[in-house]
Amino acid sequence: QVQLVESGGGLVQAGGSLRLSCAASGSIFSINNMSWYRQAPGKQREYVATISRGGSTYYAESVEGRFTISRDNTKNTVSLQMNSLKPEDAGVYYCTVSAQVSYLSTFRNYWGQGTQVTVSS
Repeated sequence: QVQLVESGGGLVQAGGSLRLSCAASGSIFSINNMSWYRQAPGKQREYVATISRGGSTYYAESVEGRFTISRDNTKNTVSLQMNSLKPEDAGVYYCTVSAQVSYLSTFRNYWGQGTQVTVSS
């Protein structure tokens, strides 16, 4: 199977920056899209950003222009550079990938355990 481990969360003042990273490991044959979601306390999980295998990027309107998603296909990693952070960006950030474990298998979505981002005003 595929394991995802996020890192880079922490406490930052509003206006500051953080860089999140996510490393995928395990029986990986191929990874398609890699994405980030977040969940604030008492709220539903929400979409943040996606990067395709070819490098196309997509963002939620709320983070467009402030966040940048990138990936390293040789290392099976995805990162999220977060600038100009706002208190409303706080929450647990989850990495998710669409991956195959063999050339015969279908793509499945895998999720990490999340990393906490706290933004103080």
